[in-house]
Amino acid sequence: MIHILTPDVYNRIAAGEVVDRPYSVVKELVENAVDAGATEISVEIESGGKKSIRVSDNGCGIARDDLPRAYSPHATSKLEKAEDLFSVSTLGFRGEAIASIASVSRMCIVSKTAEGEAFSLSCEGGKLGEVSPAGGANGTLVTVEDLFYNTPARLKFLKSDAQEEGDVSNMMARFLLSRPNISFTYTVNGKVKYRSFGDGLPAAIAAVYGTDVLHNCYELNADKHGIALRGFIGNQNFSKANRSYQSLFVNGRYVVNQTVSAAIANAYGAYLMKRQYPFYVLFLDVPAEIVDVNVHPNKADVRFADNQVIYGSVYSVISAVLDGNSRALEYLANVPAPTAAPTPPHVPTSPQTEMSYEQAKKELAFDVSPVGGSSYFPPARSEFTPNVLEVREPAPAPQTDYFEENRKFLAERNKKAAQERLDPATLVYKGELFRTYLFYEAGDCAYLIDQHAAHERLIYDRLREKCEKRAVVSQPMLMPFVLTVNPQEFAFLEKQFPLLTELGFEIGEFGGTSVKVSAVPVELQGIDLNAFFGEVLASMESLRAVKLADILKDKLASAACKAAVKGGERLTEDEARALVEQTEGNMGLKCPHGRPIAVKVKKTELEKLFKRIV
Repeated sequence: MIHILTPDVYNRIAAGEVVDRPYSVVKELVENAVDAGATEISVEIESGGKKSIRVSDNGCGIARDDLPRAYSPHATSKLEKAEDLFSVSTLGFRGEAIASIASVSRMCIVSKTAEGEAFSLSCEGGKLGEVSPAGGANGTLVTVEDLFYNTPARLKFLKSDAQEEGDVSNMMARFLLSRPNISFTYTVNGKVKYRSFGDGLPAAIAAVYGTDVLHNCYELNADKHGIALRGFIGNQNFSKANRSYQSLFVNGRYVVNQTVSAAIANAYGAYLMKRQYPFYVLFLDVPAEIVDVNVHPNKADVRFADNQVIYGSVYSVISAVLDGNSRALEYLANVPAPTAAPTPPHVPTSPQTEMSYEQAKKELAFDVSPVGGSSYFPPARSEFTPNVLEVREPAPAPQTDYFEENRKFLAERNKKAAQERLDPATLVYKGELFRTYLFYEAGDCAYLIDQHAAHERLIYDRLREKCEKRAVVSQPMLMPFVLTVNPQEFAFLEKQFPLLTELGFEIGEFGGTSVKVSAVPVELQGIDLNAFFGEVLASMESLRAVKLADILKDKLASAACKAAVKGGERLTEDEARALVEQTEGNMGLKCPHGRPIAVKVKKTELEKLFKRIV
C-alpha cells in the first residue's frame, strides 16, 4: 500500500539533505540574508550551534502576510518559473531551507520591511504558531534553538561542540571572503571571533587569515576567453599543510570543484613538495547559461558546460603568473598596461560565449601543458551530464590464507633475528677504523659497528619508551611558541591537547584560533615546532585520526641523531665495550633512519679476497 507522507515527515527527510549539521543551518540563513540585500549581518552561536544560532540582518525583511509562507516547503521569492533555473543569480533558490530547519528545531523569525511594522512567527518541530507584533529594526532576525531535539538519532551523530564550532567558523570565514562588501560580525559563546567592515577583499582576507598572508600573495584580475578570474593566490614559496586555506567562489557561490582544483594544483605542480597545498581565494565569474548550480543538495558544487575551457583558462592564467612569463602582466592586478586600460571583466551573451569557446579550444590545444603534478585534463562537455567512469570488474584473485602467510613471516623474522644476536661477552674488541667504525671479532666472523648509528638507535629506543609510557619530563621554553591557525585547524588541534600534554608539551588556547606552547619534552629541546605542527595539521588531509606517535618518531630520531656520538670522535675501549653491551648483541638493529648498525664479514669472505680460497 502506498502512503502519502505528511509534511512533518517529508520535511524531516528533506532536512537530512539540506540541514545535517549546525554549519549548514548557518550557511542557509546567511545566504538568505545576503539574498535579501543586507549590508550588515550578525551571526551568534552557542555550544557549537547545537544550543542556539542567531542570524540578524538589515535586508529587505519579510512582510507580515509572507511570514507563514516562509515556513512552507518549496516557498521562495527567488524563482517563479522553470526557466529561471538556467540563470540563477541568488545563493538560495529552492525554498527548502526554512521548512527543513524548522522541522528539526525550535525556530523563530522576527522581521520588518521598510514600509511595515515588525512581526514574529515561531515554529516548533514543524508546528506553526501565530503571527504576532514584535519590536525590531528593518531586516530579519532568525533564531534556531535545540537543533535536532526531536530527532535524537541525528543528534547523536553531531560532533563535539569544538568541532561543530570549527566547521561553523570555517563557513563564516568563507562568507567574509565571498562578500567583502558586507559587514559581518561573528560571535561564539559571547566572544567576537570574526569582524569585517565591508571595505574590500584585502581587508576581508586580513580579518580571516591575518595581514601577513597578503604579503605572500599575487593579486589576479584576469579575463580569459570571457571567463573572469580574480582574487589572491599564494606565491611560489607560500604553501599550507592542508586544503582548508583554499576558497573558490563561482559566480559568488562557495564551491569545491574538481575541474578548477585540478587546474590550480597542476599550475603549482613544479613549485610545491609532496603534501603541500597552495593558498588561494579566487572568484571565477562565468556566464550563467554555461554553469549549472542545481546539482548538489547543499549547492556545494557546480557543473560547467565545458570543463576543458574552464580548466585551460584557469591553468593558463595561474601558471603564467607563477612562471613569470610575459602574459603575467595581463593577469596581475594593479599592473599598468603598456596600452589602453583593459575593459573590466564582463559576462558575454550566448553568441559571444559560443565564439569564445571555439576560440578557446583552439588556443588551449597549445596553451595548456601541465608541469608536474597530475595530468588530469577533463573532457569537453556540450551539455550538463554527469561524469561517468567505466568500471570493470577485476578478475577474481586466488584466495590467500593471510594469517598463515603472516605466521610464516613472523617465524622467519624471529629466526633471522636470533641468528643475528650474539652474546656481547663473545665479542673481542680489536680496535677502531677511521674513528667511526668499531672492530670486533667473534668466532670465524668480524663485525664492523658504526658507533654513531648504534648509539643513535639506543638513544632513540630510550626516548620512544619514555614517550610510550608517558614518563617524559617537560622543559619550559624561554619564549612561548604561538601558532595561529584557521578555525578548522584549531578544532582539530584542540582534540590533540590531552595527548600532547601527556607527551610532555604544555599547550593551550591563546585567544581566537591561536595556540600557545610553553614547554616541550626535555628530550626534544630545539624541536622545530613549525615543522612539527605542520605535520600534525597535514594529517587533516587524510581524513583519519592523527597518530602523534608516528609524527614524533621522526622528531625523536632527529633528537637521537644530535645526541649520539659522532663519526670521527674517538671512543676508549671501555666506552666501545659499554656501547656494544647496550645493544645486547643484536647485530640486526638499524638506526632510526634505516641504516644498519653493524656489518658482518665472514673469515671465508676475507680469504676469497686474498685468493686463499676460490
